Amino acid sequence: MKIKLASSYGFCYGVKRAIRIAEEHPGSATYGPLIHNKDEIARLKDSFDIGLVENFEEAERHDAIVIRTHGIPKDELKRLKAEGKKIINATCPYVTTPQQIVEQMSREGYSIVIFGDRNHPEIKGVYSYAEDARDAFVVLEEAELEELPLKSKVAVVAQTTRKPADFMKIVNALILKAKEVRVFNTICNATFENQDAAAELAREADVMIVIGGKHSSNTKQLHSICKNYCDDSYLVENEKELDPAWFDGKKLCGISAGASTPDWIVQNVIDRIEKIGD
Repeated sequence: MKIKLASSYGFCYGVKRAIRIAEEHPGSATYGPLIHNKDEIARLKDSFDIGLVENFEEAERHDAIVIRTHGIPKDELKRLKAEGKKIINATCPYVTTPQQIVEQMSREGYSIVIFGDRNHPEIKGVYSYAEDARDAFVVLEEAELEELPLKSKVAVVAQTTRKPADFMKIVNALILKAKEVRVFNTICNATFENQDAAAELAREADVMIVIGGKHSSNTKQLHSICKNYCDDSYLVENEKELDPAWFDGKKLCGISAGASTPDWIVQNVIDRIEKIGD
């Protein structure tokens, strides 16, 4: 069985940057998982003594706090600074951008529409930058726009890992609803590249393995895209989750990986598949 990697996969710029920043501050603690990959978080703990706190009360007990790639709510960041904590900001620049846009556009009197998952930490952070929370709305479907009390002018941003085609559905619906619509394409280019590469490979592979965190939005998107073209597409976090039965009678195994998946995990998966294929 042949194994082929997607032409674009794995760590994006923002994740590489966050890992580097964390490694430069051993003994600190990240507020929330730095990235959506538990194996890489374990490596940072073992090799650099990087701790993990899950809520604000825990964060207050540490002197040095690393802000995760997804960012945190504006008021919490402000409180940590006011308490004199050492803030090590590893928020991805592609996440900082929609935060700034939401803040500026809401100051200029625009209703804010955020296309994304309201329970995702990135979106919670972006939403918090609206000047008036009553005039900011998080949606995933066009139908959700119908009952929103939007002003005549609207600004719209997207979660960085969402599909462009789905974002355009929201944008087109808003154009029909409001007199002025300011559209900010805040979807990350790395997301486009990984998704396009995964789709291309899935078209020719008869089994696809997508490697990444089960809670990672961009990894789940990759898996969904692969399933569109290759029925036998599987999402695994590491080599331990591989099932030898998946590869019976297969000729080409395609591999892609989410933006929070380090190369060492990808290589472990490849090594395991090669052993299964022998």
